Amino acid sequence: MKLVFAGTPEVAVPALDALIASDRHEVAAVVTRPDAPAGRGRRLVASPVAERAAEAGIEVLKPVKPRDEEFLARLREIAPDCCPVVAYGALLPEVALDVPARGWVNLHFSLLPAWRGAAPVQHAVMAGDEVTGASTFLIEQGLDSGPVYGVLTEEIRPTDTSGDLLTRLAFAGAGLLAATMDGIEDGTLHAVQQPHGGVTLAPKITVEDAQVNWSAPALRVDRVVRGCTPAPGAWTLFRGERLKLVQATPVLDRTDLAPGELSAAKNNVYVGTGSHAVELLWVQPQGKKPMKAADWARGVRIVHGELLGS
Repeated sequence: MKLVFAGTPEVAVPALDALIASDRHEVAAVVTRPDAPAGRGRRLVASPVAERAAEAGIEVLKPVKPRDEEFLARLREIAPDCCPVVAYGALLPEVALDVPARGWVNLHFSLLPAWRGAAPVQHAVMAGDEVTGASTFLIEQGLDSGPVYGVLTEEIRPTDTSGDLLTRLAFAGAGLLAATMDGIEDGTLHAVQQPHGGVTLAPKITVEDAQVNWSAPALRVDRVVRGCTPAPGAWTLFRGERLKLVQATPVLDRTDLAPGELSAAKNNVYVGTGSHAVELLWVQPQGKKPMKAADWARGVRIVHGELLGS
């Protein structure tokens, strides 16, 4: 099939690579979000998908909105058979969905209908799910509600951050998306409607969502830290400034600290929660690089009974 691939962040690159490597399909063009300011200089930078496509000599389309008439005209001109999508980042209007004969097929990082939305991996980790996966489905106007072509499952390990899990799913999902394109092309794969029950939503995780509530149980604190790593980053307040929590782990045998109460030893930093303590392993003070929590504690000289949080 002739394909137009839509995607933007680094997590979409493995799928693009898998389709470029396929001897059955041609990636005729790539659709991605416009260049965005990045770094301290805030200079405009192309998306990872745009950079990879340029390296491969593939045409790159960067519409401000996918309903822009210039973009739609070029899409019709290319006349793709199918448009595979991975984390493109913009809603596709019906006028765009109607262009490819076999539709737009999305690789979504959950076992649909669970965790429909922008942040399925983060929500799965924060909810304490033991298993997640990826699904390929035909895009329709509803939110991730289209019929499903294929799925794969992936265990969520006890120490997984959302970044760890998303990396594994990106590579496994690349194979799933390529196999879905093959099945659609040869007629062996047919989409099946999602069940009406079991729907959960996964909206974007905001900075406010990532603030740690020290009155919550330690397992909840652990899940928030892992689910918000690397982005947007779990955080708390220390002496009125934000302190990012990069890595922490529950300590089941320590229950002597009040919620948010700090206790620092030579090589360990503990914080009380609504149940047992958690040990801070890596933190990032405001305006600084990540550091070992013990080194941070020595530098700030924690006072006995001092608290984290508002």
